[in-house]
Amino acid sequence: MNQIPEATPEIQEQIRPEAVANRVQSVRERIAKACERAGRSPDEITIVGISKTFPMQAVESGKAAGIDHFGENRARQLRDKARTRPGRFKAGDVVWHMVGHLQTNKAKFVARHADWFDALDSLHLAEELDERAAKNNRVLPCLVQVNVTGEEQKYGLDPAEVHDVLDQCAQFEYLAIKGLMAMASFVDDSEQVRDEFRRVRSLFETYDPTGNPRVEMTELSIGMSNDFEIAVEEGSTMVRIGSAIFGPRDYD
Repeated sequence: MNQIPEATPEIQEQIRPEAVANRVQSVRERIAKACERAGRSPDEITIVGISKTFPMQAVESGKAAGIDHFGENRARQLRDKARTRPGRFKAGDVVWHMVGHLQTNKAKFVARHADWFDALDSLHLAEELDERAAKNNRVLPCLVQVNVTGEEQKYGLDPAEVHDVLDQCAQFEYLAIKGLMAMASFVDDSEQVRDEFRRVRSLFETYDPTGNPRVEMTELSIGMSNDFEIAVEEGSTMVRIGSAIFGPRDYD
């Protein structure tokens, strides 16, 4: 059964190419200003358009507006979208990120269809992904997810465990750990958000990958539609932008 969502007339209207292009331009301008404040270049920032729950037209509009990376949080939706428009590791022209929590029994979909897995939160899952990636004759880039807020409803490793888990990732021949991912608290207190991002950046900057061929630590994926400017100021290299590009979602 095809898992690609169908769009309501309202969704179709908000993901028109012109509407998405305007939002992408606005996001890029905001990133540029945040980079200027932080003494960084916008070229350091990758925008991942979070296309979850949206039909393929959102991806087509995003690609036309210059977005190459797209994120999905359900393995079967990613599979079906990647079959429709293959990712880069299958010689396609987009990069598919699996950004949501993954059950081990769905690791096969990620290994077959995702260019990146951005939510690695256990060694058990790493073992399964490594096995599945081997069967698909590929190395899967991954980000280790950190639960920096301590909220029980959020997935991710306890910050105190992160460096040890990174060390243990040396055993997985078919995974390439590229860095860390985390989500800040969804609050209006910008200083709390900034503090949480700084804690993740500290974990990112203080890990020494020397001697661990599976870990590169080149990407820090923090920041979403509500807080990406703070994230850019605090060192993010990947921002995950959904509603600020595609508009509000219809979860029904």
